[in-house]
Amino acid sequence: MPTIASCQRLQHAWFTALASATGGRSFGTHESRWVWLPARRQLMLMFPEEISPAGIRPGLAEGSRLGASTVTAWLGGSVDYAPLEAFGFRRGPQTCWMTAPVRAPQAWPGAGASVETEPREVTGADAEELRVGHSQPRQAWHIAARDSARMTGRAYAFYPSGIALPSKVGGIFSLAVGTSSRRRGFGTALLSAAAATAEAAGAEHLVVNASANGGQDLCSARGFTLVGRGRTYSMALG
Repeated sequence: MPTIASCQRLQHAWFTALASATGGRSFGTHESRWVWLPARRQLMLMFPEEISPAGIRPGLAEGSRLGASTVTAWLGGSVDYAPLEAFGFRRGPQTCWMTAPVRAPQAWPGAGASVETEPREVTGADAEELRVGHSQPRQAWHIAARDSARMTGRAYAFYPSGIALPSKVGGIFSLAVGTSSRRRGFGTALLSAAAATAEAAGAEHLVVNASANGGQDLCSARGFTLVGRGRTYSMALG
């Protein structure tokens, strides 16, 4: 089964794939790895083992040069975050890493959701990021849930190529259901359809970062178990 370390590597790979698809890039500073997401004007600091001012300062400077409006640091639970607060970062949502065998969420119906590469309702930064589904070799699939013709939710199935991950691990990212459509089975359908898509790509296990406002309960009820938790910290630039 996936570990916290493999969950973190998969999250980093997901952001790297989004960056590559939207004209962003990855770069490193002293003991720090960054991903620039231009569609959202976001700079991500990815799971440093130690917060080093010698790495943070040049990273923030590069973020300002690129035009980032926000910076988010993703941290493991054991990392001392105090140096980030000295730079102006503030605590954000907790990460909640959950995993499941790829077939577990498929025990529930997925008929209300399917792969859609270019849904007409998706606009703005979300639309730019749909390009991640066109990469070659294919590694991401956009899943849409619908109530008749109306889109009610969306998610991505992700099975990365070219990175070392044990146990054939795939991920489900950016899962969201519209407020008026919640508790009607659309989140369940998205999990099931994304799991089936990841399995078809070769995944044997799944990772999801479940949100505190209902996401953890949904995933727990659909075959996922908790692996561990982490932290995020964010700050505005400019």
